[in-house]
Amino acid sequence: QVQLVESGGGLVQYGGSLRVSCAASGRTSSAYSKGWFRQAPGKEREFVAAISGTGSSTRYADSVKGRFTISRDNAKNTVSLQMNNLQPEDTAIYYCAAARTSAVGWTRPDYWGQGTQVTVSS
Repeated sequence: QVQLVESGGGLVQYGGSLRVSCAASGRTSSAYSKGWFRQAPGKEREFVAAISGTGSSTRYADSVKGRFTISRDNAKNTVSLQMNNLQPEDTAIYYCAAARTSAVGWTRPDYWGQGTQVTVSS
C-alpha cells in the first residue's frame, strides 16, 4: 500500500505562484510514476501533470503547459507541483496520485492523496 499526503495549498492572488508537495510512503513507492489531478466545484476530476519514476519524463495538460512544473525527489520520496501565473480557473482541490508503473503515460492512478485546496482570487 502507498500513502500520499499533500501539503502547500492555500489562497493566492491572480498571477501569483504556489507550490504544492506530496510525501509518499510505502513499499517501492519511490519507483512509481506520480502525478497531480485537480477537481473544481461542480466539475470532474482532471489530469494536470505526471512525472516518470526516474523523473526523466513529464507530461502536462494543455491548460497548464508553460505555467506549471512537476518535479520529484526520490531520495525524499516527494513530488511537487510549482504553479506560476495562476488564474482563477486553476481554483480546485489538487490531488497527488501514483501509478504502479515507472512510465508517464498512464491515465488512471492506483493511489490517491486526500487533496489540498488551491484558491486563486481574481
